[in-house]
Amino acid sequence: MKEQIAHYINVLGKFCGKRDLEVLTGDCLQRRFGICQADVMVLFGGSILQGGDVLACGIKEQIAKKYVVVGGEGHTTETLRQRVRQEYPTLRTEGLSEAEIFQGYLSAVYGLQADYLETESTNCGNNITNLLALLEEKGIPFRSIILCQDASMQRRMEAGLRKYVSDEVRIINYAAYEAEVAVKEGALAYSSESHGMWEMERYVSLLMGEIPRLRDDENGYGPSGRDFIAHVEIPEEVRHAFEELKKRYGNHVREANPLYASRGSADHRGSE
Repeated sequence: MKEQIAHYINVLGKFCGKRDLEVLTGDCLQRRFGICQADVMVLFGGSILQGGDVLACGIKEQIAKKYVVVGGEGHTTETLRQRVRQEYPTLRTEGLSEAEIFQGYLSAVYGLQADYLETESTNCGNNITNLLALLEEKGIPFRSIILCQDASMQRRMEAGLRKYVSDEVRIINYAAYEAEVAVKEGALAYSSESHGMWEMERYVSLLMGEIPRLRDDENGYGPSGRDFIAHVEIPEEVRHAFEELKKRYGNHVREANPLYASRGSADHRGSE
């Protein structure tokens, strides 16, 4: 039974944690998309610490012309602060936005810096709109953009950006990690380590919270519902895995926290 549960978790994880490149290198980018460098690479602050490692890799590989970290304070911020304090006690986190925390991490661990920070967004909806406003303000045109978000939210982040940009913009996904869940000594466990990875129960909660959000129906975030994101097609295998997991984890589906709803535009209210 636990093996089947692990399988269902992995189905959701693979669907949500989209990667369009096998590795984050210029050669792979050239083979896959016919370009050697993207215009922009963005790390979203909802990620675990491995997102910072991925961005550092991207900067070292010169995978993009400009690098941005996006994130104010949202439902994952305190977990990020706690993890950084635990691993890097000399790094300041108190009162800092996700973007500022990741910038400090990049500087202390890798001696690197992102070009720009967005520090006001509180959810996936205004992560995107604030990012676009920042790029416009700084006069940064883009025809290709690499998105790196926590794997649980990667597909929704892509759908959020797709709502606002033309089909001429190439969106390249590179989720912060690829998690594989297995059964070890009778318990669910990760097959390999990801830096700063969620506790299993939190990971399952994040994944299960995504499927209702991705649905394009009256209750979902798609055009047929709240219209926060572009349409996402959810395969039957993913729907089935979600329904089976609900039988065991029904009370673990993450609800939107009104504390982090956007202010002002009704288009993004509660879209975290």
